[in-house]
Amino acid sequence: MFDSESKDSQVVETWQRFVQGLLGVLALIGAGAMAHYYAPPDSSDLAHQVHQLTQQVADLQRQGAFSPAAVDDARESVAYIYGIYRVSGDPGSPPIHARVAGTGFIVGPSLLATNRHVAEPWYGDREAAVALRHGATPVLEKLEAYFPGSPIPVVLHTAVLANHGDLAILRIEPTAFTEKLKALPLASAPPHVGESITVLAYPMGVTGMVAKSPAAVYERLSSHQDDSGTAGELAALSLIRPSATFGHIGDVSADKLIYDAPTARGGSGGPVLNTRGQVVGINSAYLDGFSGGTLGIAAYNLVPLIERANRTSLSSVKLR
Repeated sequence: MFDSESKDSQVVETWQRFVQGLLGVLALIGAGAMAHYYAPPDSSDLAHQVHQLTQQVADLQRQGAFSPAAVDDARESVAYIYGIYRVSGDPGSPPIHARVAGTGFIVGPSLLATNRHVAEPWYGDREAAVALRHGATPVLEKLEAYFPGSPIPVVLHTAVLANHGDLAILRIEPTAFTEKLKALPLASAPPHVGESITVLAYPMGVTGMVAKSPAAVYERLSSHQDDSGTAGELAALSLIRPSATFGHIGDVSADKLIYDAPTARGGSGGPVLNTRGQVVGINSAYLDGFSGGTLGIAAYNLVPLIERANRTSLSSVKLR
C-alpha cells in the first residue's frame, strides 16, 4: 500500500517538473518573439526614413507652389517692348501706320526673346498681308525695350526670326544697365498637363501699367495716350514692372502649350515659368471667351534661334 502511494507521488512530481520545464521553454519563445517584433528600430535606419520623407515633402512643395523670390527675381529680366511701324507703297490701299506693344525676356548676353509678331508686327496681320501681296513695303520705324529699374529705354534690332512659328530673338544695344541683367533659364523639356505655371508680362501695355500706378500718377497719366511718351514717364518713376498671373497647363500639343493664366494684348512674348523658375514657354495668344485658352510656344524652340543669334554675333565681331 505504501509502495503504491510512493510510486504515485513520484509520477506527480515528474509530471510537475515536465510541465514547469515546458512552461519555461514557452516563456523563452514568447520573450524572443516580443524582442523581435517590439524592439525599437535601428536609429540609423530611422534617421534614413525621416530624411526620405522630408525630401519627398520638399519635392511636393516645390511642385505645388511657386517660390515668390524666384518669380520676383525673374521680373527684372522681363522688358516692355514698344514699337511703331508702317506698311506703305500699295497704290490700291491707304498706308498702314500703327503701334505695337509686347513683352520680351533676356535669354543671353544682349539677347531678348519675344514673339515674331512683336519683332515684326506685320507678321500674321491679314490687312498687312494683303498690302504686301500688292507690293507694299513694311518699315519698322522704332522698336525699344523698357526694363524694370531703368529710366531710359534700349534700342532693339532683329537678330533671328523663326522660319516657322511665332518666335524671334532681338539684339539689345548694350548699356551698363542691361549688361547686369540675368538670362532666364530655359527648361530642357516641355511641362506636363496639370503643372503649375506663371506668366510674367505687360498685359494692356502702358494702359495696364498706368491702371496699377499710385493714385496721384494715375490721375495725371490716365488721359495720356498709350505711347512711348507715357512709357517714358512711367520708366522715370520706376513704374515699369511686369504683372504675374498664375495658372495650370491644360494641354500640350506638339510644341504648343494651353494654360489658364490670364493675359491680354501686350502680354505676347512673356515668359511662362514653372515652379522652379525655368521658362517652359513663350506667351503668344489667347482665345476670347475662354478663360482656359491662353496659348504659348514650348521654350525648347528658342534654343536653335539663340544659337543662330550667337553665331551671328561672333561673325560680326570677326568681320570688325
